[in-house]
Amino acid sequence: QVQLVESGGTWVQAGGSLRLSCAASERTFSNYTMAWFRQAPGKESEFVAAINRLGDTALYADSIEGRFTVSRDNAGITLVLQMDSLNVEDTAVYICAASRGLKGVSPNRARYDYWGQGTQVTVSS
Repeated sequence: QVQLVESGGTWVQAGGSLRLSCAASERTFSNYTMAWFRQAPGKESEFVAAINRLGDTALYADSIEGRFTVSRDNAGITLVLQMDSLNVEDTAVYICAASRGLKGVSPNRARYDYWGQGTQVTVSS
C-alpha cells in the first residue's frame, strides 16, 4: 500500500506561484496513475490534474485554464504540481491520489485508491 505525503502549501498573493510536491513511499511508484484534487471550505472535492504512469499524458480541469502543470519523477518517486497565476479561487487543501488500476488518466475520484492528507494553499487578493 503506497503512502503519500504532500508538501509545499503556504500563503501566497494573487498572481503568484507555488510548487506542490507529493512524496510516495514505494519504489513501485511508476505503477500508479497519479492525480491532484482540491477541496475548498464548504465545497465538494474537485479534480485538478492527473498524469499517467509514464508521465507522458496529463489531464487538467477546465478551471485550471493552463495555469497549472503536473509532472512526475519516477526515479525520485515524487509527483509535482506547478501552479502559476494563482487566484483566490485556488484557495483549498490540495491532495494527491494514486490509482493502481488505471492505465490512463481519469478525473473520477472513485478510480483512485490511495490518498494523502493534503497541504493547504491560501491565495489572498
